[in-house]
Amino acid sequence: MKVQEIMERAGIDSTGRAIAYIKDALEEINMISETHIRTTRLDLNKDQRFYSIPNESIKLLEVRAKNHNNNDNRYQVLPRMVHKPEITDADGE
Repeated sequence: MKVQEIMERAGIDSTGRAIAYIKDALEEINMISETHIRTTRLDLNKDQRFYSIPNESIKLLEVRAKNHNNNDNRYQVLPRMVHKPEITDADGE
């Protein structure tokens, strides 16, 4: 389907706006369908709280750490926080 056909069906007169809507829709479809999944490994450093995530990342699925709540040298998924932490730290977060 061409952009002109989408514009006619949606009743949009501006080509720029139609292309912006199409790009937004494609990005949302990509976020939902998870077609391009890539695993990235980062080393954890002692006393480091913040880490750089690659710019092309759209969604972080899970974070795993070795020996977390186990002694079997297995990687365990770290739980996500739903609410803000009750205790503040030196970073003020």
